[in-house]
Amino acid sequence: MAWLPDRKAERKTSEAFQQRPISREEREKILHDIKRRLHRTLVERLDLAQLEQMEETLVAAEIRRALTQLLADDPFPLNAEERARIAEELEFEILGLGPLEPLVRDNTISDILVNRYDEVYIERFGMLHLTDVRFRDNAHLMKIIHKIVSNIGRRIDESSPMVDARLPDGSRVNAIIPPLALDGPILSIRRFMVMRPTIEEILARGTLIPEMAEVMRAAVKAKLNILISGGTGSGKTTLLNILSTYLDPEERIVTVEDSAELQLQKRNVCRLETRPPNIEGKGEITQRDLVRNALRMRPDRIIVGEVRGPEVMDMFQAMNTGHEGSMTTIHANSPRDALLRLETMVNLAGYQIPQKALRHLISSSLDVIIHLARHSDGVRRVVSISEITGMEGEVISLQDIFVFDRHGVADDGKILGQFVATGVRPRFADRCAIYGVPIPDSYFTPPASGRLRRSRAFPLEARR
Repeated sequence: MAWLPDRKAERKTSEAFQQRPISREEREKILHDIKRRLHRTLVERLDLAQLEQMEETLVAAEIRRALTQLLADDPFPLNAEERARIAEELEFEILGLGPLEPLVRDNTISDILVNRYDEVYIERFGMLHLTDVRFRDNAHLMKIIHKIVSNIGRRIDESSPMVDARLPDGSRVNAIIPPLALDGPILSIRRFMVMRPTIEEILARGTLIPEMAEVMRAAVKAKLNILISGGTGSGKTTLLNILSTYLDPEERIVTVEDSAELQLQKRNVCRLETRPPNIEGKGEITQRDLVRNALRMRPDRIIVGEVRGPEVMDMFQAMNTGHEGSMTTIHANSPRDALLRLETMVNLAGYQIPQKALRHLISSSLDVIIHLARHSDGVRRVVSISEITGMEGEVISLQDIFVFDRHGVADDGKILGQFVATGVRPRFADRCAIYGVPIPDSYFTPPASGRLRRSRAFPLEARR
């Protein structure tokens, strides 16, 4: 390879280092200039078409070799640490997501939130932290966004300034650019965790207690239809993955998702994912289309990653036509709000169904609602496990089996509270016994102090 370093730029950089002491900000700017020049040289000299046909490990090795040669031939006034840093950042720039690459490789990070080119937040263990990660400018950030969306055949520009995409590891990406984003491009990445937590791990984190875990396991084994509700980032998909471990390995499972996140460790699984419209606005495949198609695939259970539109009606039809044990998630602030959202989705889909008949359909389709919340201390908790007991008049009746009884907040910010049984023995306990997974009655005994002895087996109007 014939390298042609920019001697004039090199002398200018060298003089900037040697003439006078410089501040940290000036030094960082000079390092950015060096990295940008080396990047341009690499792109000009490397045979990118040939590199695309090579394995990623070989490409990385070739880039490292080229960078080592560049740095050796053009002795910049940099120390060993700075040379290593520039080499690593250039490798990330060419092969990965530039400044975000170290964050993407960190398995403890669950969210990466780029508010501006110079403001990047991460979520680690449920808490947000501002990082020192920076892009050069908005153009640099836009380059990374284009790199993400082009890899999956999407586009983002002024005519289409919003996009949902997915990284190769399954992480969800949302980007929105000017003119909709006033301060520059905004990028949000919901990390896909390759190593999903186990039930033992979330028990150790305080997400729930063993009695609640056993009740959920029995509910899955007894083929109860389960709805998991909660806010954004509360752990709905994580819990759904955990519950799937209790499925019979011989059952045929069909999953339907808007963005593939579920990782069911089972043998007989068919995974379906929606498809957005192309540039001409054609070719869209919605979740409703996939749920309908799933009914023709002879599934034993259908798992919908999240219901958010007209597909909810087809999901109810599946639950009422021999596909017992189906599961799905929904965004909601409480179990009661989850039921109201389901009802609203059906109405918005254009179905002309009397209110009482619709609520009867919902109550006969679902058996259990598991509600999660992410509290201010960063811990995700199962704040209630509720049973749908049918209809009382014209409203759906709910009763809590377990709840998280919150007392307050400690000086260190930790949430004070405990998981308690309400004293209500669920009706599905008899069904669980028939399916060979009996639940001891002692699980439903309330605390000895009697602090919490309530249920919600009464109409919504009464609660209001």
